[in-house]
Amino acid sequence: MSSAVIVSYDGTPNDDDALVLGRALSREGAGLALAYVRHSREIDPRREELARHDAERRLRAGIDLIGDAAVTAHVLYSAATADGLQELAAAQDARVLVFGSDYRTAPGRAEPPNTAQRLLEGSPRAIAIARAGLRLRPEEPLVTVAGANPADDPAVEATVAALSARLSLIRTEAAAGADLIVVGSRPGVGAGRVALSGAARGALSTARGSVLVLARERPLTL
Repeated sequence: MSSAVIVSYDGTPNDDDALVLGRALSREGAGLALAYVRHSREIDPRREELARHDAERRLRAGIDLIGDAAVTAHVLYSAATADGLQELAAAQDARVLVFGSDYRTAPGRAEPPNTAQRLLEGSPRAIAIARAGLRLRPEEPLVTVAGANPADDPAVEATVAALSARLSLIRTEAAAGADLIVVGSRPGVGAGRVALSGAARGALSTARGSVLVLARERPLTL
């Protein structure tokens, strides 16, 4: 079973924010999966069994928070978290990878963690960052949606229109205050790749919502 939305999840509070955003984006039948990346296997079989159990326990706790038994979970092995997630996303034909904000992020802000920072330069699929504290409003995480610097990328308008229709979101022109801010990739980057312009990064620094960064000229369809 393929998953259109994959949440990078390790059981931390900010990854619970990512769960809330992933569930919201996957509404209306889009597949949702959680992924936990381990960087190596333990040499000792007993230690490996304990480590595997811990990873599976974290993912089960995430599924329990979502409350949907149809959500799938994956324990991955990769030297780099970004590479493991990209491999899973390619195998699942995922449209978007969702992350919680960096652990130092102030509530109400969205700041990509290290893995997402890497993927924001060259990922072939959309990257979403949940604003810190989103887990505190799980029943209504997204009400408004806006495009930031829509002239940068024509995919922004198409995605805002599609998400507002499918998720019943209210469109607003005030991107800084929207619950979900859709950002396009900068001109000059190859089609189908993520790359932020300086203007987009500046706009996001003042935003108080979750952020969805699109691959160049690739509207998000779920």
